[in-house]
Amino acid sequence: MSRVSKPSVVRDLWELTKPKITRMNVLMALGGYALAGGAFDAPLVVTALLGTALAVASANVLNQYLERNIDGRMARTAGRPLPTQRMNPRVALWFGIGLGVLATAMLYALVNAVTAALGVFALLSYVLVYTPLKQRTPLSLLVGAVPGAIPPLMGWTAASGVIDPGGVALFGILMVWQLPHFIAIALYRKDDYARAGFKTVPVVRGDRVAKAQAIAWSLALVPITLTLIPLGVASWMYGGVALVLGLWFVGWAVRGLRADAGVKWARGFFLFSVAYLPALILALAVDVSIF
Repeated sequence: MSRVSKPSVVRDLWELTKPKITRMNVLMALGGYALAGGAFDAPLVVTALLGTALAVASANVLNQYLERNIDGRMARTAGRPLPTQRMNPRVALWFGIGLGVLATAMLYALVNAVTAALGVFALLSYVLVYTPLKQRTPLSLLVGAVPGAIPPLMGWTAASGVIDPGGVALFGILMVWQLPHFIAIALYRKDDYARAGFKTVPVVRGDRVAKAQAIAWSLALVPITLTLIPLGVASWMYGGVALVLGLWFVGWAVRGLRADAGVKWARGFFLFSVAYLPALILALAVDVSIF
């Protein structure tokens, strides 16, 4: 006889934190710390990464709390703990707030005030600005990319204590990368987003405009990734890989203008964007370790 799994509050709370997204942001923060060039301080690294993880998790939980009714309209999110009513919304609300308070206190007391301030800004802008804007304007794409790009800058400031050009360049790379990445998602999940009432670029302005924006942002990403070279963060070994990856990214975007470029292309473009970022980071890590 098969055993039916029972609902688990712990498992649902864990799901609310979006572990995969949180893990990716922690890796970005670790990369920022390593690239800042400071001495490796194990307790500081662990504290900074844990504080970043808690801040990101808090934003994810509170976002789902605010969108619990909307999530029920989308096939991708209908099975989450809040839309299915497996969890009392108040539990999620206080869990999210608790994570955010703990993250801020940890970063401020054990890392530095700059990193703590960045974490607070990312959390509040994501939850209080980006989340409600998603149902009002496609400009929410730009707004949401800002807090989404802060984790590597938090890692950088955890090591250096300051926001300087190298950290800003890392922030810019991740911010601009998010734009074609999320446009690809919005294209292949267009109907789902429309049902939920999200004002994405494809829903409001149409697929052709969305594809043109994807090309523009992909093109902008190429020179931004190369700014790490004159700033002294990386060498031309990384630059060569970044250039190839960037032009490949642009090529994928341009293919979207073909008459037969539909959902299949959009999903392929999205998957390539997912692979692009770790490949770029790997090239950067190898470059820094060698040079």
